Amino acid sequence: MKSIEIDDDLYAFIAGETKHIGESASDILRRLLMTPATAQNMSAKTAEGTPSSPAKATVSQAAKKAAEATPARTAKTRQSDDILKRATPDVLKDYTKRVDLFLFMLAQLHELHPQEFAEVEKIKGKNRVYFATSKEALLKTGSSTNPKQIPGSAFWVVTNNNTAKKVAMLEQVLQLLGYDQKTSNSLLNRFA
Repeated sequence: MKSIEIDDDLYAFIAGETKHIGESASDILRRLLMTPATAQNMSAKTAEGTPSSPAKATVSQAAKKAAEATPARTAKTRQSDDILKRATPDVLKDYTKRVDLFLFMLAQLHELHPQEFAEVEKIKGKNRVYFATSKEALLKTGSSTNPKQIPGSAFWVVTNNNTAKKVAMLEQVLQLLGYDQKTSNSLLNRFA
């Protein structure tokens, strides 16, 4: 795997373009910079005889881990807009810090789905656990996790992530709980 140096502002931009937890910088750049035809051409050239390098194997392994970390959408999608009634713009305006808004939304989802909420423990990053039932479990996965308890629940969540990562985590929670894309988009737009 090759390394390159980039400026902090460019790194922040790349991190902000994350679509799902565990997505590598290479995957983000590939998605942003390459057209499907270009990506297909590169795959074809590799298949024609260019030996696979260790870097390519590492990227493939990272992509596989990212796919495994992304929970599959449940067969039954939740059509309910109960979460949208709880997270109205009037209620949300009181939350000036994104971390507090993030915790509020997770608390509301836990209150609506206490039995199913344990599924969030399946949401993991490349080297980090994002949800657990103890602060200690999250602290073991990194030194700067800043775990906070989700109000009204036995669950803890890592909060030392940028806003884009929090949105991605929230989107995965909504998918895991079976919300349809329309409801998810409405809620996520209120978070931004």
